[in-house]
Amino acid sequence: MFNQDMEKSLSKLMTKILRHTPDDFGVILDPEDGSCPLDTLLEAIKAQTKWSWVKQEHIEQVVRNSEKQRFEIEGGRIRARYGHSHDKVRYAPGEPPAILYHGTNRKALPSIMKEGLRPMSRQYVHLSEGTHFATLAGSRRGELVILKVDTGHAKQLGITFYYAGNEVWLADRVPPTSCSVMEP
Repeated sequence: MFNQDMEKSLSKLMTKILRHTPDDFGVILDPEDGSCPLDTLLEAIKAQTKWSWVKQEHIEQVVRNSEKQRFEIEGGRIRARYGHSHDKVRYAPGEPPAILYHGTNRKALPSIMKEGLRPMSRQYVHLSEGTHFATLAGSRRGELVILKVDTGHAKQLGITFYYAGNEVWLADRVPPTSCSVMEP
């Protein structure tokens, strides 16, 4: 009964609740890590007529199968690891690898090379340890370009990096001089 299309649709609803508009669903997220009790999320989802049949196992399946590992369940609580557009979730500063990657589209490249990477409608710039997640993120918006971010250089310019889990790193911004286009 719970097929791939339903799983994808439930993932989008969970994203909306945990990353963007928790207040619309009566969900209050912990300001420290953006989590809420798993039961709270389940009740918010079940309150939607279309999703009244959902069980905790369906949410757990979405978390397990998310290619981008968007969600995390720990100690009976669930959170979106990154991508929040509501109240800013805080992360502990971390020591990133020397190079991180960011996927974008060719049309955005001139602006990025002039102004650097900015969070746009999100709270943070999203970076990844490998090109896989950067490719997934960047290929949604047109011709893919992968940027390499020199984290040592960025840190010298005062940039702090935060580890969000599963190879995803965050920064408030990345200066243009710390970015270069990865050649295919």
